Amino acid sequence: MAQGVNKVTLLGYVGKAPEIRATAGGTIVANFSLATSERFKDREGKVIERTERHNVVAFARTAEIVRDYVTKGTLLYIEGKLETRSWDDKESGRKNSRTQIAISRINILPSGTRNNGDASSSADATVPDADYDPTLIQDSDIPF
Repeated sequence: MAQGVNKVTLLGYVGKAPEIRATAGGTIVANFSLATSERFKDREGKVIERTERHNVVAFARTAEIVRDYVTKGTLLYIEGKLETRSWDDKESGRKNSRTQIAISRINILPSGTRNNGDASSSADATVPDADYDPTLIQDSDIPF
């Protein structure tokens, strides 16, 4: 039987400040939404913009990075996988489900204008995994 692939790549803006919590075992969890937009022309040639909002979750070190550096309006490039959680509502007994993207890689990108509208306040922080420190790379390390 062939093995499946579950990989998501998104580039978008954080919709609201991330919600940070800890599990009973002490693992930090960050939840937030990421908005992605696409533009296309309809049959009459009118440009249409469609925005999708994605539920995103980060755990452990990645959640700490989200907690420390991500705010509403931050431009992110993320990679992860789709997960669907199901639970029963304790009050109504109704079954609920939620599909979310569990982050495996996150890049915080400069967006031109951030929360205060000042272009100079943009910062670039790339965090592909917990052991990578982008500040250790110097201009002399780049071969071109």
